[in-house]
Amino acid sequence: MCRAVNHAVYNNFLRNAGLLTLLFFWTVPTILAAAEKISVTLTVRDSLTSPNQPATIEATLTETGLLTKTGLGGQPIELLIAGKVVATATTDGDGRAVLSYLPKAQGAIPLTVRLGATSRVAETEANANLAVWERRGPMMAVEIAALMEDAESRHPMTDAAEELGKLTQFYYNVLYVVTQDLTVGAYDQVNEQARQWLKDHTFPVGHILVLPSGPEALGTKLDEMHAAGWTTLKIGVGRTKAFAEAFLQRRLDAVMVPEPAQGEAPRKAKVAKEWKDVRKKM
Repeated sequence: MCRAVNHAVYNNFLRNAGLLTLLFFWTVPTILAAAEKISVTLTVRDSLTSPNQPATIEATLTETGLLTKTGLGGQPIELLIAGKVVATATTDGDGRAVLSYLPKAQGAIPLTVRLGATSRVAETEANANLAVWERRGPMMAVEIAALMEDAESRHPMTDAAEELGKLTQFYYNVLYVVTQDLTVGAYDQVNEQARQWLKDHTFPVGHILVLPSGPEALGTKLDEMHAAGWTTLKIGVGRTKAFAEAFLQRRLDAVMVPEPAQGEAPRKAKVAKEWKDVRKKM
């Protein structure tokens, strides 16, 4: 009797062991398949063009490792406007994809880039703005630092959003300038942080331009934009002496806000104590 019971127990153990083995080998490939999805970051830069002129939208796909970020090539990228796919591209060896879109009318167009169907990479997407401006329309550049009380708190200056809204509602197109020390691959992070900050504090939509720090970067960009036909960019509102000087050296107007310390304002720069005074100086 005891031997029969033990035999039954043994057979039952074998059956259960077989089931566990089956479950184990079925589960492991499932876990491995899920682990094959690569975690990535997708970023996209704002773009600027004119009606009926092709816009170039640049997106970057990076895989984040323990110590470094590396571009992920060979991945499908889709450009969506108003929820519809309007262009596709494949990332190169650096993880960069360039997409083209032809806008018909002026305005600010929200756009989304996303990863296309792939079995290797987790789904991801990123947002940006396409500024479509008439080249003859007045433009102004605004240093984002001039919109903040200070760099540490990152609180907006009193009335800055409201006053800038008045300037852009019926007249100016605004180019936001961010100047910062940039390391390799940092551009997209700075661009995204600036866009989110402007959105969070209800500033008008504009084109964001990220430049490396240094006295020549802004001046070089102003020259490039004028050479490309954006000649109506004639005034800048900024906080730093270097920003104002870049405009003044090209015989363009510059307004500094808030009022800088004595001796910090270039001789021909206009000075506004607060944003309510900026319109009076333009």
